[in-house]
Amino acid sequence: MQSKGIHHITAISGDPQQGLDFYAGVLGLRFTKKTINHDDPYTYHLYFSNGDASPGTHITFFPWEGSPKGEIGSGQVGITIYAIPKGALKFWKQRLKRFDIPYSLDHRFNETYLAFEDPDGLKIELVEHERGPNSDWKVDDITPDVAIKGFAGAVLYSANPKSTTWLLKKTLGFRQEDESEDMWRLEATGEFGHTVDVLKTPPKRGTIGVGTVHHIAFRASDNLEHEEARTAFTAENYHVTPFIDRKYFRSIYVRECGYILLEVATDGPGFDVDEPKDKLAHTLTLPEGYERHRQKIADHLKALDVRDAYVNYEIH
Repeated sequence: MQSKGIHHITAISGDPQQGLDFYAGVLGLRFTKKTINHDDPYTYHLYFSNGDASPGTHITFFPWEGSPKGEIGSGQVGITIYAIPKGALKFWKQRLKRFDIPYSLDHRFNETYLAFEDPDGLKIELVEHERGPNSDWKVDDITPDVAIKGFAGAVLYSANPKSTTWLLKKTLGFRQEDESEDMWRLEATGEFGHTVDVLKTPPKRGTIGVGTVHHIAFRASDNLEHEEARTAFTAENYHVTPFIDRKYFRSIYVRECGYILLEVATDGPGFDVDEPKDKLAHTLTLPEGYERHRQKIADHLKALDVRDAYVNYEIH
């Protein structure tokens, strides 16, 4: 199997309205799905992406409002990286200043990264990439020539970096593209999320909680590739879950030897199976079997003001 790269990244957030305000209002991502955690139906699962809701562009959140903050460390995705068009870095510096969001510049592999944190402390970077089409989703003064395209990649904080690097190459078809003093760089073939950097020296073990990544998912083009991925993990003596229907894609999960939770998800059937593509996230969508509990679930979930999220953001 040769994965095209990252499918989505799922993190733990706090206040869901604050997260919606930030990712839709400040970063200008499209709010593409308002649904629930299949394993915890009284918790939202919120999705944000480019205008087309393409694989490789979705950041998703389980809001655990009121829960303790986590600690970013080994066994986790350390940094989530988004691609922006060439020449857009200046715009994003100015936009972050406008919202009083501190940032710094990092340099690695001959690229410049604009580094900052979301309101919960999740580490984010923006990097200019030619690869992949521009997003046509417009928010405020964010136009397609500066809008976030999708994922550029991620930095993995593995507790066993050499083994994690080997596993991604062996089971998912990543190739080692470069190496620095601190990191190995792996690449896949997709337009989005094709770069994975693995930190060579593990930091202190991370703890799951608000402001940390829960898991990272990689792409399988179809069910055949999905089966190939499961076979590859099983051949390396990993315990892999059965195929799980997530409505918008099919999933398998494995906890790799560096303690990072990996998912492999199919590109289809897509996010328009239960809503028109031009009205994504307009309603609360539910997995099959939960519809009869809709009112009870809706009453438990915090109401979200989507309209104001795009125009009235402020740091809470």
